[in-house]
Amino acid sequence: MIFTYPMSWLYATAVWIRNMLYDDHILRSTKVNIPTICVGNLAVGGTGKTPHTEYIIKELQNRYNIAILSRGYKRKTKGFVIATKDSTPNQIGDEPYQMYSKFNGSIPVAVCENRRVGIAKLLDIKVM
Repeated sequence: MIFTYPMSWLYATAVWIRNMLYDDHILRSTKVNIPTICVGNLAVGGTGKTPHTEYIIKELQNRYNIAILSRGYKRKTKGFVIATKDSTPNQIGDEPYQMYSKFNGSIPVAVCENRRVGIAKLLDIKVM
């Protein structure tokens, strides 16, 4: 445990620098004119992001137009890909494939390694 303490300082310093870059407008954030919910971001694997996302969808799908955007971890494709009935886990990633299948294609599921590009393309094709 004591060995991870210096790593926590390095991580905290990196996050502080990143936040300062956003505050000073060196890194830019993008605002979109639709409500968005980001699930996860700091943790990888085994923290329950996919089940939580599915729960949010179940709660909101009858009241709002919803789409899912994922980075598509471990997929074999690049760029923006929207899931179809012919999509495979290799094309969109296993978790987006699971969510597309679970909701029988009723919720648009897209993958894109760049969130800014992915949201813009979802808005362009008017799925939300």
